[in-house]
Amino acid sequence: MSRFLLRRLPSIMLVLLATSVIAFLLPRLAPGDPAAVIAGPDASAQTITAIRAQLGLDQPWVTQYLHWLGGLFTGDLGQSFQYGRPVAELIGDRLESTVELAVLAGVFLVVFGIGLGVLAGSARSRWARTLIGGANTGLLAAPPFLVGLLLILVFGVAVRLLPISGETSVLDNPSIGLQYLLLPALALALPMSAGVARLVQTSMVGVRQEDFVDLAVAKGVPSRRISVRHVLRNSLGPAVVAIGIRFGDLLAGAVVIEAIFARNGLGQLAVSGAQNADYAVVQVLIVGTVFIAVLAQLLTEIALAALDPRIRLGQ
Repeated sequence: MSRFLLRRLPSIMLVLLATSVIAFLLPRLAPGDPAAVIAGPDASAQTITAIRAQLGLDQPWVTQYLHWLGGLFTGDLGQSFQYGRPVAELIGDRLESTVELAVLAGVFLVVFGIGLGVLAGSARSRWARTLIGGANTGLLAAPPFLVGLLLILVFGVAVRLLPISGETSVLDNPSIGLQYLLLPALALALPMSAGVARLVQTSMVGVRQEDFVDLAVAKGVPSRRISVRHVLRNSLGPAVVAIGIRFGDLLAGAVVIEAIFARNGLGQLAVSGAQNADYAVVQVLIVGTVFIAVLAQLLTEIALAALDPRIRLGQ
């Protein structure tokens, strides 16, 4: 394990360094001036220039980047131009909402993705395969925002079973918090779970044609044990990789889902920061999202090694 992490460390640092450069440049290349936003529409050029100097935006980009990068290593994420508060405080205030959404959506992604894939890969009758395949195809074609709107219409308007906007912390009130969390988590996870299910189904169909499965059948091993111990375990590799990749997509999809369901999370903070040219906030959120995606990829490789004895992390 330690050798594996040491081998991956240079590539991880290179990815994060490249991400930090992109995260620094993208907001500055987009239209908008934070000094003009702070000064207001009727501000004079002298006022805007003074604000730029106060914020340090008049310095060369290289100097600004090195100052910001040094702050990241020391835990100083910078100051928000829009709110006048430390970026760490703003993220801390909204982190719980996005983490709750991402965790529950991740659970749904695993459950529905692997569950539907196993059902499709184990179905014997033609009508069952057709039904499950049609459901997967429909979910693959539907973007998260469309699924969210459909869930709102069905469970929030027609049936009035669950709340469709706002939020309550799960830690403060678990029962009410979960009610506010179910629809956005399902809207985020269901379309992504279809891709995982399709990979599991395809992999299971291929594994069933392997010689070791025929040998187990010839020995009289029960079909359920063959499906679980031999077919499913050897089919989860692609699903694990897909789940690891999709976990980064959960954070990106949270931007749209939080807007639809009026959740005050990091997605809404990112949108607000981009609209108001709040460089400090956007930079940190981009780097943080990529860091989480890289971490998820590392955990994916470790899980693959646990599932397949032929994979050795140290090699």
